[in-house]
Formats: sequence, C-alpha cells, structure tokens
Amino acid sequence: MKLLYKEIRLCAHPTSLVFAFLGCLVLVPAYPYSVILLFGSLAPYITFVNARETNDLWYTAILPVSKAESVGGKCLLVVSLQLFQLLFSVPFAMLRQGLHIANNPVGLDATPAWYGLGLLVYGVFDILFLASFYKSGYKAGKAFLLASIPLGSMMVLVEATAHIPALSWMDSVQPEDLLRQLPILLAGIIGYAALLFLAYRISVKRYEKVDL
Repeated sequence: MKLLYKEIRLCAHPTSLVFAFLGCLVLVPAYPYSVILLFGSLAPYITFVNARETNDLWYTAILPVSKAESVGGKCLLVVSLQLFQLLFSVPFAMLRQGLHIANNPVGLDATPAWYGLGLLVYGVFDILFLASFYKSGYKAGKAFLLASIPLGSMMVLVEATAHIPALSWMDSVQPEDLLRQLPILLAGIIGYAALLFLAYRISVKRYEKVDL
C-alpha cells in the first residue's frame, strides 16, 4: 500500500485521474462505450511516460525496495485506475436505465456483459503493455503501440456484438438476459485477475535483467 501511495502521489499524471472519471460517459445516449476502455488504457501510458521523464525508475531504485516491489507498485496503480473507472461508471449505467434512455444504437450498452468483456480487454492490454515496457524500463511508446493493436481490435469486436442477432441478449437489460450475462462478467473478472498476475510475473522477470 505504501508503494501505491507513492505511485499515486508522485507518478500518476493528472490526466490519468481525469480519464478515470470518464466512466460517466455510459450515460451518453449514443456513444461507443468501448472508447471508455481506450481512455483507461491511455492513463497508464501517460503515467509511465511521466514517470520516465521524471526519472522515477532511478528514484525508486535508490529506495529500500526490490525491483519486484517497484513493478508491483506500478501494477497496483494501473489496476486501481482501471477498476475505479469501471466502478465509477456503474451508478451512471444504472441511472441510464432509470431514466429509460433508449438502447445505444452505436454498440453494446453498459450491461454486465459489457463490463465482463471490458475487463478482458483491459487484461489483454495490460499484459502486453507492461511486459513490453519492462523489457527496457523506459520504452513506453513502443509498449503502447504494441498493446494498442489488439486493444483496438477487441474494442471493435465488443461493439459489434450488439449488431449480431444471436447475441442480442448481451445488449439487453431484461432480468432473464441479465442472468445470462453474469457468466461473462465472472469470466471477465477471473480473466482480468489472471492476466494481471501473469503480467506482473513476466514484467518482474524481464525487469530483473534490466541494468539501470
């Protein structure tokens, strides 16, 4: 927790905190909600660039912490920003239903299925971004470019599910359809946790070989 506090106070770029609050965009009537996931992926990238420019890796290296703990602090920051964003969006998704706003014509609504798929999108982005970044400890742009390709592809697929008749139940808020979506949400939670754990292990292994 001390490392997370240090990351939030010294490393988290102000714009990343702004992006975290953009979960409220699920209230917009016609908007591709998967773009919210793009903002949640830009937040780590901007934060890692900011950390590089302020020599955070060198500063952390002189602290009484291991490289594994340094990586763990960054991973906790990424997870905190992304989960905060999604949790912050939940009340707005519920308000949307309370206001009886029409179904989103652009793509998938903010249903449990969307949250499950969104977590998987984040998980895939994080493992590619973090594992690539910690090969050198400073090439954030290259890492983001590598991770953004599957990120964009998965965002398109998530939105496309709303336009596939056989998967129309994923875009519904009817009680019976919400129950069908719960396994997708559960799979997303498990997948996100597994991918983040794997991202941490790979990142630590690679960062241990980096000569600062």
